[in-house]
Amino acid sequence: MYETLLVERPEDHIQVVTLNRPQSMNALNTQMGEELRHLFREFDFFQTPDVRALILTGAGERAFCTGADLKERRGMSDEVWRKQHVIFEEAAEAMGRFAVPMIAAVNGFAFGGGCELAMTCDLIVAADSARFGQPEVKRGIMPGLGGTQRLSRRIGPARAKELVLTGEPVEAEQARAWGLANRVGPAGSERDEALSLAQGVAANGPIAVRQAKRAIDRGYNLPLATALAYEIEAYNIAVNSEDRTEGVDAFNEKREPQFKNR
Repeated sequence: MYETLLVERPEDHIQVVTLNRPQSMNALNTQMGEELRHLFREFDFFQTPDVRALILTGAGERAFCTGADLKERRGMSDEVWRKQHVIFEEAAEAMGRFAVPMIAAVNGFAFGGGCELAMTCDLIVAADSARFGQPEVKRGIMPGLGGTQRLSRRIGPARAKELVLTGEPVEAEQARAWGLANRVGPAGSERDEALSLAQGVAANGPIAVRQAKRAIDRGYNLPLATALAYEIEAYNIAVNSEDRTEGVDAFNEKREPQFKNR
């Protein structure tokens, strides 16, 4: 169905999306932007209610994604550049709004738009050889897919300014220490680690997980009283589900719950 994405279901409840342009270090071209936008906009919970976690990764060992494809962009007019960027913006927005928890498995470089795509995910698992960066200023542009905003929210404005204004990358362990990456492991282990995390997420009540994610995302920048009120709204949706009854029954019956996503 897609030319630049590989979509797989390695096991029940977990979907893997691979940025699949390894010959170009998975650089984000117009086709990939359109396909990411389509995939994340068209995902239908009524058609695929069993998907409870999604892993985003890059093909090959060299890169997760090195950002926008500058070979494709060479010679672009301002108008065409802006039209292309709208596609990228809409893709990143759809990914950022995705209700199902997302885990980025970062192998190699995550630069520019690649770093920004990783930050649309809820969790980031990195190989110890991974490097993160926002080098756009070195090319006379700046981050435009959330890099100035999501990065500052993850690692604080001072550290975000260091990365964005210098354009210099950061190693995986430093990214973890700063809060950009959640976990770091040996190169080649990042997909297995992401899958393990996804399994842990998928084993929980899917409605409760989605509501908890939504409460964290939407409440983060609200005044505390407003955020707490929103948390209760999200909580009540989970309470009114059949899965809540199943979870409590399973606890009392000393068995694993069988959640139905309803």
